[in-house]
Amino acid sequence: MTDTSWAPNLVAQTGPKYLSLVRALREGVRRGDLAPGTRLPTVRNLAWKLGVTPGTVARAYQIATQEGLLEAAVGRGTFVSTQSRRLGPTEPLYRHPLTDPNDDDGVVDLRSPQLPDVGQVAALAQAMAEAAGEIGRQYLEYPGLRRDRYCREAALDWFEGYSIAGQIDADDLVLTHGGQNGINIVMQCCLRGDRPVVFCEELAYPGFRHAARLNRAEVVPIALDAEGMVPEALEAACRRHGGQMVCITPDAQNPTTARMSNARRHAIAEVARRHDLQIIEDDCYTAPVSGLDSLRVIAPERAWHVTSLSKTISAGMRFGIVVAPEGMGEAGRLTAQHAFFGLPRPVTDIITRLFRSGEAMRLRHAAQEVMSRRLQMVVQAFGDQDIGWQPGLSFIWLRLPTGWRGSTFARVAEAEGVLLRSADEYVLQDGHAPNAVRIAMAGGVPEERFQRAISRLVRILEKPPLDLPV
Repeated sequence: MTDTSWAPNLVAQTGPKYLSLVRALREGVRRGDLAPGTRLPTVRNLAWKLGVTPGTVARAYQIATQEGLLEAAVGRGTFVSTQSRRLGPTEPLYRHPLTDPNDDDGVVDLRSPQLPDVGQVAALAQAMAEAAGEIGRQYLEYPGLRRDRYCREAALDWFEGYSIAGQIDADDLVLTHGGQNGINIVMQCCLRGDRPVVFCEELAYPGFRHAARLNRAEVVPIALDAEGMVPEALEAACRRHGGQMVCITPDAQNPTTARMSNARRHAIAEVARRHDLQIIEDDCYTAPVSGLDSLRVIAPERAWHVTSLSKTISAGMRFGIVVAPEGMGEAGRLTAQHAFFGLPRPVTDIITRLFRSGEAMRLRHAAQEVMSRRLQMVVQAFGDQDIGWQPGLSFIWLRLPTGWRGSTFARVAEAEGVLLRSADEYVLQDGHAPNAVRIAMAGGVPEERFQRAISRLVRILEKPPLDLPV
């Protein structure tokens, strides 16, 4: 049994550091750099070498242990599992690869929804050409705190058919560089103190915790059930931790697809009122109109409704909308002004034309139709598997059958040319990840290729991987 001073280089890696470290551990075992029985550095020593927190290393060790790559011995340390073996660079994880060796499709990325082109390219090109023909002195000036009002007035059309429509006006809106930037702006506007507390769903969109970290906040997870965040759990957390803000996705919980009833939404709002919490309502995954009340309608004095065009029209335009609480629009716009001086004039000109012409809503509905067809294809393919989904939503939540772990399934799928997200990417620090994965609709991939990728995942479920404990 030998010790190692192993310390991978994570500088070039993208995504969460703990997942990068898990990938490095897998590669180290695969290449033989980490032989069976090798004792790994302690959590603190490796964290110091890599310049990350001990929690990052501990979480990576935990996932690798669950996968069977590592073994933990109480009082002795963490070791490369003696059941692990070195795999050659071309040796498959399966005895019988699922892919056709003549199928040169490349990798199919199902980690995030990919928009189909239902006319966006042509519409954007036309709007850009029209905007270019009207360039004037306004392009030489800063956007200014109120100079985007023409775009905010046009953006009100985006809420047509939703309960929030008719309850807001242009003064309530803050324009941002997409939904993630919107979340960050709200936290900058509302959080106070050296270590504010933010409450999030125990399985949550990672952008919540990234924004919280940028704003010095501690993130506290709140339990979920079939309807999303549990009000009693939020109440208990408020009594224990205090807290200034709660982040919720009531219409299409990411990643579980849960939808809150009106009764649950009112219960959450009442807890927020009792403990003076600001609410971030994430509506970036816009599903078809549900008929349910927005939290911004239920609690207009404290709810910040965040949405964007990224999942329906264009992710590249980086256009988001925050509906501020009553009387807080000016404060939100001032925060955005301090952060980036407002959206660029070309962006607001182009998007305004899409809103005013009706193209934005037409493109939105057309994209949702394509995604809905893909969704039905996936639901039918998985048959009696335990999946969470909503009509019109661009992802599903697959709860894996007994024997699989989310991280293992994602790794095997990646080896077969399909990328998806394990539950590990959504759990908060030190939280428990269920055995599940999120699969997004790839609207930009040809339908036949998308269908083959889904069929590949279905077949993977039926065949456990070679020499990988599941």
